[in-house]
Amino acid sequence: MDNKKTSIATFAGGCFWCMQPPYHNKVGVEKTIVGYIGGNHPNPTYEEVCTGRTNHTEAMEIYFNSHQISYLELLTVFWENIDPTQYHRQFADIGSQYRTGIFYHNDEQKKIAEKSKLDLENSGKHPNPIVTEISPATIFYPAENYHQNYHQKNPLHYNNYKKNSGREDYLKTQKS
Repeated sequence: MDNKKTSIATFAGGCFWCMQPPYHNKVGVEKTIVGYIGGNHPNPTYEEVCTGRTNHTEAMEIYFNSHQISYLELLTVFWENIDPTQYHRQFADIGSQYRTGIFYHNDEQKKIAEKSKLDLENSGKHPNPIVTEISPATIFYPAENYHQNYHQKNPLHYNNYKKNSGREDYLKTQKS
C-alpha cells in the first residue's frame, strides 16, 4: 500500500519568480510549476499575460505530499511571502496579472484558506484590509520553460529583481 498522497495547491503572489524559492526546501513539496491562471484566453504566453488583457494572473502550482506537509503550512509560507494588502499589484509589479490569490481545488482547501485569511485579518499584523482573492482553481497553463526555477537559472538577475522590486526589503520588515 502506497501511503504517498500527492495534492496540488495553487497560489498567486505577484511575480511568480519570487514565489518558487520559499517552497523549494520544504519537506513534502515534490515540485513547483509557475504559470498562469484565471484568465479568458487559452494557452497564454508571458507576453500576452503581461499586457493585463488576458485576465490571467501569474501563479504557481505546488505538488505536495499531504502526509508530510499540510495545506495550512503551505498557506503560512504564502502569507509570509506576499503583501496581502496590495490590490492588483505586488511591490513594483502593477496590474491584475500580479494580484494575489489562493485558488482552491476542493472544499477542504477553500475552508482552510478562508480561515487562514480571517485569522490573518484578525491578527492585526496588517493595518490595511487583506485583498487577496480566494476562488476556485481553473485551468492552469504552465509558463514557458525559461520561467521555471528562474532563481536557479538566472540567479544574478533574479536577486537584482527581488531587491529592486521592493519585495526583499518588505520581507525583512515582516520578519523583524
